[in-house]
Amino acid sequence: MENYEDLLIEILKKIAQESKQTDLSIPVGISNRHIHLSREDVDCLFGKNYELTKLKDLSQPGQYACKETVMVCGPKGMIENVRILGPERNQTQVEVLKSDCFKLGIKAPLRLSGELQDSGSVTLIGPKSSKMIASGVIVAKRHIHMPSKDATTFDVIDGENVSIAFGGDRGGILNEVIVRVDDHAGLECHIDVEEANALGVSSNTNIVIQKN
Repeated sequence: MENYEDLLIEILKKIAQESKQTDLSIPVGISNRHIHLSREDVDCLFGKNYELTKLKDLSQPGQYACKETVMVCGPKGMIENVRILGPERNQTQVEVLKSDCFKLGIKAPLRLSGELQDSGSVTLIGPKSSKMIASGVIVAKRHIHMPSKDATTFDVIDGENVSIAFGGDRGGILNEVIVRVDDHAGLECHIDVEEANALGVSSNTNIVIQKN
């Protein structure tokens, strides 16, 4: 009997291990409006040689939320207390929600992070000064971060366009999701607050990929 129980335990362990290895679900990260500042714009908005203060680490390696916020202004309105994320970037990038565009009175294209040419314009107001961002405002296109080992597991390549499926009472499928392969990234699907609310998604939700 003891040998039988030991064998059963080993079988159950193996089943659990294989199940973990074949888990093809991906955690979801939900993004609100935020800003990535260049060194030049940090100096302008907060003062020369000002150092941003880390508030908390984010799920992506090396990324963090800062204590500092600024005001975002457009022709028709403003949004206060927009969070800055670190580290600093070569070019300032402002990521807004689609509904923010109406409130601010701006046009911001749907883009992947870093695709800033001919994008939207706003004015940022900090504690020391203001800065007009002539081009650098986008609505973030939904995407999936993954290192190359996970890309192999999911059988996808960098830049591939896939669909993602959500469960739950308000579940559904989102198309036009771009895979971003980077060995410095962590496995995570990024959607914004508006998309998450529409599908009843929380930070505990996982998604699965459906190839297009």
